[in-house]
Amino acid sequence: MLRNKNLIPLSHQHQRALALCVRIDRAQPIPGRDLESWQAEIEQQFEQEIKIHFSAEEQVLFPAARQFGELIPLAEELAAEHAALRESFAQAEARQMSPEGLPSFAQQLASHIRKEERQLFERLQQVMTSAQLADLGVQLEAALVDAAHSCALPNEATKLKPGR
Repeated sequence: MLRNKNLIPLSHQHQRALALCVRIDRAQPIPGRDLESWQAEIEQQFEQEIKIHFSAEEQVLFPAARQFGELIPLAEELAAEHAALRESFAQAEARQMSPEGLPSFAQQLASHIRKEERQLFERLQQVMTSAQLADLGVQLEAALVDAAHSCALPNEATKLKPGR
């Protein structure tokens, strides 16, 4: 199903977060000397976009989903995943993520994003009216206004190397 235009801003942010996950996966094994650089990039992406993204979902998207009984468990599950992911982002900020924790984090984040895209977004597009989706879009636009609209470029340690 095509993504409704009112959910596209969230989907674009999902794409940027998934790109980070793919780069982490392809960079395995990450040398210990590069671990701090990866954590700095994770922290930057969280501060510039993901923190605001999570808030928009928690304040706007999940409450909208909870208006439909069948989506309440999924919205609750996704909110709980946000809490677990925030712990991982805090580990990165404190530079306490282990070399093994980095790919685990990337897998956890990618799985969460895919669940939102494939389950929540798809179902919302089916159960919400056009007017409800348009209202949701207005609310999301306002909630996302402070998110950075630029792409964070990887540093020398975190950019993909040839052959990866």
